[in-house]
Amino acid sequence: MRHDRWVIHHSTAGRLLVATPPLVDPNFDRSVVYMIEHNDQGALGVVINRPTPERDIGGLESWVERCAYPAVVHAGGPVEPNALIGLAWSGDAEVQHDNPDNGWSLWRRGIGTVDLGREPYEVAPPIKQLRIFRGYSGWGPWQLDAELEAGAWIVLDATPDDPFSREPDALWRAVLRRQGGRLAWVATAPDDLSAN
Repeated sequence: MRHDRWVIHHSTAGRLLVATPPLVDPNFDRSVVYMIEHNDQGALGVVINRPTPERDIGGLESWVERCAYPAVVHAGGPVEPNALIGLAWSGDAEVQHDNPDNGWSLWRRGIGTVDLGREPYEVAPPIKQLRIFRGYSGWGPWQLDAELEAGAWIVLDATPDDPFSREPDALWRAVLRRQGGRLAWVATAPDDLSAN
């Protein structure tokens, strides 16, 4: 059923959602979410700045050894915490289409999801960068649009390096700083705003 109040003028797919401080939900406080999908059916992304101590996943050793540094599983979000999502970069920003027969889906600027049920050598073209996420961030129809209208998120362009940052813990501040102006100033906000 269409909700006439919310109309998606621009999908956030392939872009970043950067949480505005302070976002009340602790699952998303100071988070950076890479958006995989966003349409009138809902939205799905993965938090890309929450590395965990988990290094090994039984049965996926050949994928784990291809993970970008730091080679740990990342907490992708609060939904389905046992689900694993492989987000990869092919190195070819011109590729913009799904190719599930070759193990890739949802390509945007060379970034897409990979089928972790296959062996890496079965995926074409070859993977240049990889992150494995446990769980994901999901929104029902129009839910994300309502949060965007309420100012809970800043939507920014992603670079191919963002999901594979060597310093994921510093990504929230780094993404805001590179914007310049007032957004760069937001990056300096203290973790505890009451201390300001």
